[in-house]
This record gives sequence, C-alpha cells and structure tokens, in this order.
Amino acid sequence: MQKIIKITILFIFLFVIGIFYISLTRETNYNTSSLINKETPEFKIISFDNSNFYTRNDIKKNNYTLINFWASWCAPCKIEHPVLMKLSQKKNLIILGINFKDKESQAKIFLSELGNPYDLLAKDKNGKHSVKFGIYGIPESILINKELMIIQKFVGPLSVDDYNNIIKIIE
Repeated sequence: MQKIIKITILFIFLFVIGIFYISLTRETNYNTSSLINKETPEFKIISFDNSNFYTRNDIKKNNYTLINFWASWCAPCKIEHPVLMKLSQKKNLIILGINFKDKESQAKIFLSELGNPYDLLAKDKNGKHSVKFGIYGIPESILINKELMIIQKFVGPLSVDDYNNIIKIIE
C-alpha cells in the first residue's frame, strides 16, 4: 500500500513539474500575425445611434476599411485620435469606429471634443464583437481590403509610423 502512495505522489509531482515546464516554454506575447491574410469574420453590429446594423457588406463596398475599437475611458485612444483624424481625410479609406463597453454619453462627449473621424460608427456594449475580431484590448485597429481580407492589425494606439504604413498600403 505504501508503495502505491509513493508512486502516486511521484506521479503527481512529475505531472506538476511537467505542467510548470510547459507553461514556462510557451509563447506568452500577444501575437496577431496569424490573422493577416485571413478573411474578416461575419458580423452584425448595431450602429451607435441604434438606427441600423453594419455587416461585412457595408465594408465590402470600400477599397479599404480601418476598423478601430475605442472607448472614451481609454487614455491610449485619446493619444491615437489625431492619427485617426488625419486618416479620415483619405478618400480611399473608410473608418468604422466600434465603441467598446462605453457609456453613450461619455462617447458622445469624447467625439464632440476631439472630432469624429469615423465614417461608420457602431457600438459593442458588452464586448462580444471584439472577441470575433480577436481584440485583446483597446485601442486596436484592423485594416481590411475590398475582398474582406485582413491586411494588418495594429495593437495599441496608432502612431505616426502606423499612419505612414497605412498610407503606403492604401495609395
């Protein structure tokens, strides 16, 4: 009986060590490279003013669409906002802004104070749509072409370098 207990304890010990080793050797950085050149997921998301829904068909009409997940409570979203405002001036790019888990009144104040760069504005009140797009945190942006393929994903606030990269792609 004592031999069985010792073998069981040894097995449990080796199992715990094995799990610990596997967890140490796993890649833990958030990597979105697997999404590049994949098709955009199906979605039906309500517009910010609750008047209609946006689907993939709405963005298929455009040469390029930048989907930007943002919120008024997100400090990095304020940092990237001037970049979005500059991008909104480009004719062959449509920006779909998806307001993430935000209070509608605060989101309206955010846009009225900083400007509204979005051609289409939707809301993801409970965060379900962000999961479909592989959103890990906000802000995150996804550049999509006319064939609904993900060209690039930007994790964190868009920078001047990201702006230049997007311009190079769409022009």
